[in-house]
Amino acid sequence: MGIKTKIVDFDNQPAGEIELDEAVFGLPSRPDILARVVNWQLAKRRAGTASTKGVSDVQGTTKKPYKQKGTGSARQGSLRSAQFRGGGIVFGPKPRDFSFKLTKKVRSLGLKTALSVKQASGKLIVVKDGSLAAAKTAELRKKLAGLGAGNALIVAGATVDGAFAKAARNIPNLVVLPAQGANVYDIMRRDVLVMTEEAVKTIAGRLAKTKHKGLTLEAARAQEART
Repeated sequence: MGIKTKIVDFDNQPAGEIELDEAVFGLPSRPDILARVVNWQLAKRRAGTASTKGVSDVQGTTKKPYKQKGTGSARQGSLRSAQFRGGGIVFGPKPRDFSFKLTKKVRSLGLKTALSVKQASGKLIVVKDGSLAAAKTAELRKKLAGLGAGNALIVAGATVDGAFAKAARNIPNLVVLPAQGANVYDIMRRDVLVMTEEAVKTIAGRLAKTKHKGLTLEAARAQEART
């Protein structure tokens, strides 16, 4: 059983119908799964290049600043210590890898949930194809306004049409990706999701094969009840 949705062109004219797989576009909202996948995506993007100098890394004299006793001041052993200006940093950040592993079934469920949320909220638009006759930004902006997709993610087919990509790159709040690049973070951060008919079939065909044993909504509620 599927969810019937109309297909339009970029002039917002009817171009047929498509049946969306309920196992991909009809799942309940799972904020917990969405949060896990978005955190995983953002962690992978972190450069992890922040670095500070410890006492041993700071250049400077190793001479004791002044004698141990008789000055009336606190005892000091080095001007490179953290309490002095220009001294080392205690427990400061060092280069590190922030990424972590996330199982394939969680990533798959996250993408299905993001697609389902857009479909349920009426923010999913299926277009016939993602091509333009000419790379005209003003023309594309007008077409998107007619679709109500001012702040949108457009998921094309296997590749993005060259003219479409050129026309779209100067439009703010618009992201264009091939079907292979569709991801939870970009879907959720944009108001409207525009998918070509080819993208719908490609992504649904890939995601429908993944099973989610142990990650169902009922299992999540049972886990919450136990904790």
